[in-house]
Amino acid sequence: MLAAALAVALTSCGSGSEPAADDGTTTLSFLVDNSPASLDTAKALTDAFMQANPNITIETETRPGGSEGDNIVKTRLSTGDMSDVFWYNSGSLLQALNPAQTLVDLTGDPVLANVQEDFLNVVSQGGKAYGVPAGSAMGGGILYNRKVYERLGLQTPKTWAEFMANNDKIKAAGITPVIATFRETWTSQLFVLGDFYNVQAAAPTFAQDYTANKAKFATTPAARGGFEHLAEVHAKGHLNEGFGSATVDQGMKLLVEGKGAHYPMLSAQLPPMVSETPQAATDIGFFGIPGNDPAKHGATIWEPGALYIPKNTENLETAKKFLAFVATPAAADAITKAVQPAGPYRIKDATLPDDAIQAAKDLQTYIDDGATAPALEFLSPVKGPSLEQITVAVGSGLTPPAEGAAQYDQDVEKQARQLGLAGW
Repeated sequence: MLAAALAVALTSCGSGSEPAADDGTTTLSFLVDNSPASLDTAKALTDAFMQANPNITIETETRPGGSEGDNIVKTRLSTGDMSDVFWYNSGSLLQALNPAQTLVDLTGDPVLANVQEDFLNVVSQGGKAYGVPAGSAMGGGILYNRKVYERLGLQTPKTWAEFMANNDKIKAAGITPVIATFRETWTSQLFVLGDFYNVQAAAPTFAQDYTANKAKFATTPAARGGFEHLAEVHAKGHLNEGFGSATVDQGMKLLVEGKGAHYPMLSAQLPPMVSETPQAATDIGFFGIPGNDPAKHGATIWEPGALYIPKNTENLETAKKFLAFVATPAAADAITKAVQPAGPYRIKDATLPDDAIQAAKDLQTYIDDGATAPALEFLSPVKGPSLEQITVAVGSGLTPPAEGAAQYDQDVEKQARQLGLAGW
């Protein structure tokens, strides 16, 4: 499991009680998942930190992603065998780690001084904050071809009615208005999950009420809206031919080539394309899924994961020093050199590079305007396993949207009970 031992230095000592080698160095262990983007980000952070701190060595361990990786994290925390620092999800998955018992409370600590205030909500439980953001946020909404918009004289829509009017004009021009790639079923969820900014704008307590079994998708008009959007674009004939068997790669190709105008998708799909299709960086923009009120237009964002410190660490001060560095513009700059950001950083004064993808710049505007909400999964642990199958059926015209919303309400009940949530 030991992936790398990266040499590094220390400009100020940690607490005198921390173990140190005979040569005065301190070693930190750092656990990350084994995805290429995570490994590249971790290497950029540790290299930059160690270059500035010559007496600290960071040894990076890897773990699998997905449920297997979740179980490894939970097991190591429960047995007191966790690394000094680890990278894990922010949001509702953090709650499953029982942070009050397993993680170091950073509330009020200078470590968090540079963390944007609204990010702290997704690394907090019971009013206590536990982590610092690693990497950039990403948008969940509509990726659109700016060249198509320019050619047809279209404006980015701020209401659903404007979006559908744009789709009519795009279809009349012989271009696919909305790309769907239901062969990869997870992609069918974006109209629902990416609509949460509008849900929260209309029903501000929905996340809490949903978690407490006091609100439902089927009986909350704003929450049901995502299912209705899915059904409407299909009913209007706005989808690409063969959408049921299309893949993400095919969908992105249609978008970048201008054969499709809109793709409900995460902005993270763009950076990997830039090396082979550089126009993806500039030709593809982003806007949030439009709601009904142009004055309340905004976007749903997926927050980055975070770095946490387990209570069992013997290197607390050094671990805090590393987290404090991660939460700086210098750390963001180090990441940018290794990994193209899919959205803004959640660190004060951390800026996107001039050559950042346009979609990331568009998302930055939403954040600067205070017009964002985290996806529901960052606010509630309730997410049923069958949503992507339900949204495929709704988006294919096989299930009416109200019925799909009701099916999803039933889908989440088993998971909510397994989590032992009150009210279920």
